[in-house]
Amino acid sequence: MKAIVVETPGDIEALQLRDVPEPHVDPRDVLIQVDSCGVCYHDVLVRNGVLKRGVRLPLIPGHEIAGVVIGVGSDVPTFRPGDRVTTTQRYHICGHCSHCRTNHETQCEEKKFLGDWGMFGGYAERVAVEHDNVALVPDNVPLHLASVVACTMGSVFNAMRDVGHIEAGETVLVTGSGGGLGMQAVQLARLQGARVIAQTTSQDKVAQLEELGAHEVVVHERGADFSDQVKALTNGKGVNVVVDNVGNLMFQPIRRSLARSGRWLMIGQLTGDFTPFNPAQIFSKNIDMLSASSTTRLQLQQCLEIVARGQVKPIVSRRMRLEEARDAHRLIESGSVAGRIVLHPQG
Repeated sequence: MKAIVVETPGDIEALQLRDVPEPHVDPRDVLIQVDSCGVCYHDVLVRNGVLKRGVRLPLIPGHEIAGVVIGVGSDVPTFRPGDRVTTTQRYHICGHCSHCRTNHETQCEEKKFLGDWGMFGGYAERVAVEHDNVALVPDNVPLHLASVVACTMGSVFNAMRDVGHIEAGETVLVTGSGGGLGMQAVQLARLQGARVIAQTTSQDKVAQLEELGAHEVVVHERGADFSDQVKALTNGKGVNVVVDNVGNLMFQPIRRSLARSGRWLMIGQLTGDFTPFNPAQIFSKNIDMLSASSTTRLQLQQCLEIVARGQVKPIVSRRMRLEEARDAHRLIESGSVAGRIVLHPQG
C-alpha cells in the first residue's frame, strides 16, 4: 500500500511517499481503509524532530483518521466491516490500568500515539488500530469532518468542560483562534455560554471567527503583546479563562491577560523552546495553570454527537491528495491555514 514515511527527522523532504507492507491485524485490531487524515502541527513537530518523546522511527505520520472498517481481529466485540469509524489519537492503550478503567486513558503509561510510534499512522491507505481507540461516526457526519473531531474538538472539549469547568457568563480568551483547535474552541466556549475573545495575528480570519461565535477579536502583529487590548475589553480586569493553543510564544501576554483567580488551560505548544518566568507572577494572582492532553473515546463519542446535532462544525479548509503531504506541511508551517487540512489517501 502507499504511505508517507519519515525515516529521519528533517524538513519537508523527510516526507517520503513509499510502498509499504499491509498492516498486520492482531486479535484486538480494527483494519481501517483510510478515507481522511487531518494534518496537525503535531505532525510537523514529529517530522522535524522537535517532538521526541514517544516517537519511534521509521514512522507513518497522522493521528486524525476516519475511514471504513474492512477487517476485524478475532477479539473485536463490536465493529464490523462496512462501519464508518474515526479514531482517538492512539492506536494502543493497556485497557486495565487505573487511567484506562476510569475514562482517563489519555494518561495510560502504555499508550502509543498514532503517527508517532512506528508504522501506525493515517498518512496511508490503510491502518490497524486496537478497537478500544475507535468510535462509530454518525450517519450524517461526513468522514472528512469526522477525521478531525478527536484532535481539534476533543482536545479542547476535554480542556474546557472536564478540566477547566468553564461556566456560563465567564469570559474566555482563545489563543491561536484561527487554527484547527482554536476555531473549535471558539464554538465550544460560545456553546458553554461564555463571552468569547478570539486572538489572532491574521486580519483575514476575523470575519470567520465572528461568524463562529467570537464576541470580540483581538488582532495584533506577530510577537506583539496583546494583553492591553484584552484588558481594554474587560474593564481592566482580564479574562476568567485562557484556552492556550500556542504555548511559550505567547506566555507573557497570556499571563498579563488573566484576571485574578483565572484559569490557564494549556493545550498546545508550537515549539520546543522554554520560557523563563517568576512563579510569584502566577501564585500572587491565584492563577491555576492546568493542562489537557488529547481526548478519551467517551469524549470523542460525545463530540461526534454534538457535531451530528449541528451545534459545532469542524472546520476543514482544504482537502488534498496523499501525494501532496509536503505541500500540506508547507501551508501549516506558514500559519496561513484557517482550520484544518485533510489528506485523502484514496484520492
